[in-house]
Amino acid sequence: MAAHLKKRVYEEFSKVSQQVSLEEVPAAAKKLRLTKPSKSAALHIDLCKATSPTDALQYLLHFARKPVEAESVEGVVRILLEHYYKESDNSVRLKIASLLGLLSKTQGFTPDCIVDDAINTLNNEKSHQVLAQLLGTLLIIGTQLPDKIAVIQRLIDVACKHLSSTYFGVRNKCLQLLGCLGTVDKPLSKETDAGPGAQTSHVRDVQSVISDYFQDQDPRVRTAAIKAMLQLHERGMKIQQTIYNQACKLLSDDYEQVRSAAVQMVWVLSQLYPESIVPIPSSNEEIRLVDDSFGKICHMVSDGSWVVRVQAAKLLGSMHQVSPHFLEQTLDKKLMSDLRRKRTAHERAKELYASGEFSSGRRWADDAPKEKVDTSGVNLIDSGACGAFVHGLEDEMYEVRISAVEALCSLAQSSPSFAEKCLDFLVDMFNDEIEEVRLQSIHVLRQISTHITLREDQLDTVLAVLEDSSRDIREALHELLCYTNVSTKDCIQLALLELLKNLTKYPTDRNSVWNPILICFCPPSIQMSEVPWCSAPNPGAADYIAVLVLVFNAAKSCPTMPALFSDHTFRHYAYLRDSLSHLVPHLRVRNLPASGVGSGSLESAQNFLQDSLIRVSALQNLETPGAQDLLEFTIRDLLRLGELQTELAGSADFCATYLHCQLLLTKALQEKLWTMAVPLLIITDDLEFLYSGLETQQIATIHNVRLQAKALQLILMARSKRGVDRVLAVCEKFLQDVESFQRLFVTELPHFQDSFVEKLLELMPRLTACKPLDLVKILQTTLRQSRFIHLKLPEQIHRASATIIEPTGESDNPLKFTSGLVVALDIDATLEHVQDPQTTVKVQVLYPDGQSHIIHPKPGDFRTPGPGRVRLITQVYLSHSAWTEACQVEVRLLLAYSSSSSKQSASKPAWNESMDGLPTSESCIEGTIHLSKPVKVFIMPKPARR
Repeated sequence: MAAHLKKRVYEEFSKVSQQVSLEEVPAAAKKLRLTKPSKSAALHIDLCKATSPTDALQYLLHFARKPVEAESVEGVVRILLEHYYKESDNSVRLKIASLLGLLSKTQGFTPDCIVDDAINTLNNEKSHQVLAQLLGTLLIIGTQLPDKIAVIQRLIDVACKHLSSTYFGVRNKCLQLLGCLGTVDKPLSKETDAGPGAQTSHVRDVQSVISDYFQDQDPRVRTAAIKAMLQLHERGMKIQQTIYNQACKLLSDDYEQVRSAAVQMVWVLSQLYPESIVPIPSSNEEIRLVDDSFGKICHMVSDGSWVVRVQAAKLLGSMHQVSPHFLEQTLDKKLMSDLRRKRTAHERAKELYASGEFSSGRRWADDAPKEKVDTSGVNLIDSGACGAFVHGLEDEMYEVRISAVEALCSLAQSSPSFAEKCLDFLVDMFNDEIEEVRLQSIHVLRQISTHITLREDQLDTVLAVLEDSSRDIREALHELLCYTNVSTKDCIQLALLELLKNLTKYPTDRNSVWNPILICFCPPSIQMSEVPWCSAPNPGAADYIAVLVLVFNAAKSCPTMPALFSDHTFRHYAYLRDSLSHLVPHLRVRNLPASGVGSGSLESAQNFLQDSLIRVSALQNLETPGAQDLLEFTIRDLLRLGELQTELAGSADFCATYLHCQLLLTKALQEKLWTMAVPLLIITDDLEFLYSGLETQQIATIHNVRLQAKALQLILMARSKRGVDRVLAVCEKFLQDVESFQRLFVTELPHFQDSFVEKLLELMPRLTACKPLDLVKILQTTLRQSRFIHLKLPEQIHRASATIIEPTGESDNPLKFTSGLVVALDIDATLEHVQDPQTTVKVQVLYPDGQSHIIHPKPGDFRTPGPGRVRLITQVYLSHSAWTEACQVEVRLLLAYSSSSSKQSASKPAWNESMDGLPTSESCIEGTIHLSKPVKVFIMPKPARR
C-alpha cells in the first residue's frame, strides 16, 4: 500500500512539473492549484506523526474541515482505511468511518470503487458504535449508486446479516438501509426453519423482515422499523395491508416516538386501501378501513403527547374519503362515564319533568346512567371519533388548536354539510387567547365561506373581533366579511354599523373596509329604504361614501336596486366611478348620464389607446414638424385614460412613459439639450423594471432608447472637452453595448428597420475603426435620421406601485427623542404588482442635511391580502445629532433592481462609469427606482441632559 501511494504521489508531481514548464504563468499560482490532489500524501504524513489516539483524532478533525477534490478522494480513502486497520482506539475508528461517508458524497466521485473495502471493515469490528457508523457509510454509498443493482443487493445482504445485533444502533442502521435500498420485487433471502425431523425453507421479502421489528424490545428500533416502512412507501413501493393490524397495536405504545410513527403508518394505509373491509374487534360487524383508521387517529387527538396530538389533528384533515357519519361524530362531544352513555343535565331534567318526579337527593347516585355498556364491546369509533375535534379545539397547547382548525377547514371544504355543523366551533375560536389561533380561525372561515351562512348570534361574535388591537386580525376579518353570507337583513345593518364604528376607532382601516367586495355578504333582497344612512339629512362624508360604495357593489349582483336610486345617487355614482374606479364597479343602468361610463367604455378605451399609438407611429423621425406637440398631447391623453380606466392604467402609463422618452429625445435634438441623457437613462430603468408583463419586443425597444440616451451622453462628454482617454473608454463601452444588443435581441431585429440600433449595426465596421470625435459626429447624425419605433403592446401590463398609508405626513407635532438615540417610526404601505417584494422593496429615509439611509424590511413584515397586492407593515429607526428646531425627513419606498432581474439583459452596463461628473437627480440611488411618493415627517432630536 505504501509503495502504491508513493508511486501515485510521484506521478501527480510529474504532471504538475510538466504543466508548469509548458505554460507561461506564475509558477506559484500553478503549484497552488495543481498540488491539491495530493492531499492523500499530506494526510498519510500527518497520521504517521500521531503519537497517540488524541493526536490522530485532532489530525482527522483538522482534515475534515478542508474540501477534497473528486480526483483525490480514492487516494484519501485508501490512506484512511490503512490507518483504520492499524488503529485500536474506538473513537479514532469511529471518526474514520464518519469521514468515509462524507468523502463518498463528494460531487463528481463515484464510490463503487470503495464498496468492497467498506464492507470488509465490518468483518472484524467489535465496537457497536463503530459498526453502526460503518453501516451508515454503506447507506450513503448505496444512495449514491442507485443503478448498481449488484452493489445494492450486497448492501441489503449485509443489513440482513447484522439485524441480529444486540446493539440498538446497529439494528436501526440496518432497518434504515433496508428502507432506503430494499425492493419488493426481489426476495431478500431464504431462511431455513428447523422442525421436528424435517427442514423447510421460505422466502422473506423486505416488508416482512422490517415488520418483524415492530415488536422489538427497544422503542428506538420499533420507531426505526416504522420509519423504514414509510421510506419504502415514499419510494413508490406499495405497502401490504397485512401490516395494518401491527401498526394499530403500536398506537398504544408507551413511547411517544413510536406512537407518532404509527399514526403516520396508519394514515398511509388508509390512503392505500380506503375501501378494504376490516372486522371490528369483539364484534361480528365489519367496517371500511378508512373509517376504522379515522377513528383510531381521532383517538390519538387525546394522546398524552402534544406532538402526537398535533400530528393526528393534521392527518385528520387529509382523510376526505371517510364516511359522513363518522365525520360528524367528531363534533358530537357525548358525555362518557366509564364507557357508559351519560345523559346531560338537560336530558335528565326533561325526563324527570315528563315523569313528574325529581331527584330528592336522599338516594345515592339516583341520577346515574341506568344503561350498562359492555366495555369489551365498545369499538374505537365510539370512543375515539366522538368529539375528536372538540377535544382538539379545546386543547391546552395552541399548536394542537391550530392544527385542529386547519383540519376542520380541509374537511369542510369538501363537505358543505360538515361545514355548516362546524361553523359554531370555528366562530368560538375567534375568542381564543392566542392571536395566532384567532387569525387562523378567521382565515379558515374565509376559505369555507361559500358553504356557510352566518346567523345573527354568530355574526355578533365575529363582529366583536373588530375591537381587536391587532391590525392583522382586523384586516383578516374585513376580508372574511367580503365573502360571507348572512341570514337576515338585520345582520346587514349590524355589520354596517360595526364597520362604521371600526372606521371611527381605527381610521387607518379605511382602505380594507372600503374594499369593493365587502358587500358580497349582502343578499339580493336588500332595499334602499332599509339603509338609513342613505336618507339621513346630514350624513358624514366618509360614512356616506363608504355606504355608497357598499350599495353600488350590492347593485352589481342585484339588478333591481338601481331602479330605487334617486337622481342625486346617480350623480354621485358618476362621480365616484371616476374618482374611485377601483372601488366602484361598472353598473348597466339606463339613467346614467352620458359620461363615458357606458357598457362599451372599456372596449372604447382600448380602441382609443391603440388609435393614439397608431397616430404617433406616423412620425417618420424625431425631427418631423409638429412631432413635439403631437407627443405632448398624446401623453396627456394617455395619462388621463389611465386615471379613468384602472384596467388599462398599466398599459396607458407604459405608453405615456415611452412617449415621454421620445419627447425628451426630440427636445434634445431640436434644442441641443444634450443633458437630457441623464433623465432618459433613469426613465428607461423605470420602463424596464417598474412594469411587469413585458415581452421581448418591448424590452428590446427600451434598450434601443437606452442606446440613444447613451449616444447623447457621448455627445455631451465630447462637447465638455473631457480627457481623450476617458472619452475613448466610454466609446469602447458604447460599442460593446451595441454588440450586446445584437446578441440578446437577434430575433427581434426585423422589427427595428431604419431604427437607431439597426443603423449602428450597419456602421459597426466603420465605427470600430474611427476616432472618438468622428464616432460622436456619426452618432449625432444617426440620431437625427433614425425612425420612430412603433410600440406594440402585449395583452396586459401592470405597473408596480406603492402607497404609504402611515405616516400620513399631515401632523405638525414633531417626534421628539434624545440626540444620539433612536425613535421608531411605524410604516404601513400597500404594494401593487411588485414582483418578489421581500428582496426588492427598500425603505429610504432622507435627512435635511442630505444623509440617506436605506432600510431592508424583514420578510415577516410583508403580508399578502390578495392577488397582486402586498401589505408592508414595519418599523424604521431614526437617529441624528441635535437640532435647534424641528425639521422634516422624507420617507419613501424604493424598488431595487439588478441586471439579472431583467428577462433578457445579460450584461447591463454600470451606469456610474459613464455618468461620472454629470448632474444626477436628487436623492436618486444607483440600482433603485422610486416606488412611492415621499412622505414628510417632523422629527426633533434634542440634546441629552447632563
